[in-house]
Amino acid sequence: MKLMNFLIISLFAIISACSKGDDTPPNTNVAPTNVTLSANVSTDNSGNVTFTATATNAVNFDFDFGNGVFQTVPNGIVTYKYPSGGNYTVNVVAKSQSNLTASKSIQITVAVSSSLIFSDEFDTPGAPDPGKWGYDIGTGSGGWGNNEAQYYTNRLDNAIVSNGTLKIIAKKENYSGSAYTSARLLSKNKFSFKYGTVEARAKLPAGVGTWPAIWMLGDNINTVGWPACGEIDIMEHRGMELNKIFGTVHHPGHSGGNADGGTKVISNATTEFHLYKMEWTATSIKFYVDGVVFYTFTNNQSVPFNHNFFLLLNFAMGGHFGGSIDPAFNTATFEIDYIRVYQ
Repeated sequence: MKLMNFLIISLFAIISACSKGDDTPPNTNVAPTNVTLSANVSTDNSGNVTFTATATNAVNFDFDFGNGVFQTVPNGIVTYKYPSGGNYTVNVVAKSQSNLTASKSIQITVAVSSSLIFSDEFDTPGAPDPGKWGYDIGTGSGGWGNNEAQYYTNRLDNAIVSNGTLKIIAKKENYSGSAYTSARLLSKNKFSFKYGTVEARAKLPAGVGTWPAIWMLGDNINTVGWPACGEIDIMEHRGMELNKIFGTVHHPGHSGGNADGGTKVISNATTEFHLYKMEWTATSIKFYVDGVVFYTFTNNQSVPFNHNFFLLLNFAMGGHFGGSIDPAFNTATFEIDYIRVYQ
């Protein structure tokens, strides 16, 4: 009987202890501890890096990849592809159920090899490749919004490939109500890309009032309009300021005469070929002439330079940027040896 009573009392004590434990809520007001962060950098120069973050009492992890890109990962394991090589400081913030935090940072070095994703070497005589280029035709609205003087055509008179270069030719002639003709080629609906490097080797036209450009517009221009779509001017030149190269970005609040950009004066822009280049990443847009950076724009998620853009090659006359046209102007040629896009 004593043994039976002892067993009953012991069983009651065990049940009471278990019941008491079940009724006690877990303590969620505790910050994560023991945060770790490791990185496995791919050795194939692809830019892929696999990160693994762990922590006690964490329910998710906020990653800062060190290049302006952020991502929340519940399980702490993520693979991110860096668009360009370099040294990066990667930070992870571990969060508890009650949003208390703890963090960890590491340094990584990433190598990325670029691949050619688009090019036109302009080696096939005749009209520009229709698989790569279309045309804007006409005067646009008020001279394409810049009060330009030319009428854009798709004639061989104004855009032709010969002797290994594309020649965009502006002419003084009466044509459909305009005093000048020229051409504007664009890769819209044929090729666009997000982030990468554009290189173009070109010789610029001479003459006061000339305005050649190598540039880009956001794919979403038809839905959001300009400048909300973003514009990247890789190279602009105006004959009134001979040899002065402009690199510019246009976006809301900073467009037209208030755009962000820089300039570089070179020699022989209209008599020799020079290399014009733009490097575009999630954190910056850099402009080069002959391998020398002359302007860097800081990119981030607040500006419209994080979606696909298409290419444009054109030769305008006059307008708000080109200015007054020399009355003696007759014709000039914007000559492009090649344009290449790497990613």
